[in-house]
Amino acid sequence: MTAPRLITVDGPAGAGKGTLARRLATHFDYAHLDTGKLYRAVGLNTLAHGQDPSNPADAIAAARALDAAAIARGGLENPELAGDTAASAASKVAAIPEVRAVLLSFQRDFAANPPGAAQGAVLDGRDTGTVVCPDAPVKFFITASAEERAKRRHKELLDRGEASIYPRVLADMKERDVRDSTRAIAPLKAADDARTIDTSEMDADAVFAAALAYIAEYND
Repeated sequence: MTAPRLITVDGPAGAGKGTLARRLATHFDYAHLDTGKLYRAVGLNTLAHGQDPSNPADAIAAARALDAAAIARGGLENPELAGDTAASAASKVAAIPEVRAVLLSFQRDFAANPPGAAQGAVLDGRDTGTVVCPDAPVKFFITASAEERAKRRHKELLDRGEASIYPRVLADMKERDVRDSTRAIAPLKAADDARTIDTSEMDADAVFAAALAYIAEYND
């Protein structure tokens, strides 16, 4: 199968977009970029240097210091990026328009010029198909019910040995959905030409198979 050079995968937290994006990137030997982690990395980087993630100068400097090649080699695999500290810092840097501008440019350059020897790129996040790369030939929007996504998040936290209460996780998930879908800048939504896959009753293999089938349609 000949894959399009660029694939975007968007969706809410816990729907499975990251899992699908990584599998597609491995399958086609493409570079993968988890765009959501960029904001977490910028936030953590400011904290690591004793700086304030809500300070524009500090956050902009951290955003400009990102290295595409290092990220392609696993630079966003730091376990701390999944923690609450990173999430809090990310929300602060994401509120700075100049940081968003720097990261938007970074993401578009990654898509147009995949690092290393990769012949293509897979980007996942919340606005990769609508804002970052609206001209991407193949776009996916991965979704699932809030209840199912909360179950997955609850299990993930417990598996990591962290305390978790399902009703609280569900409430947080719903609040985040509202916040992401109603924000003024780059709201979470499916691109008009995206293929939507509801993973509520699908495992990762079934989602991957559905995505490959759609890509095969693109080649026909």
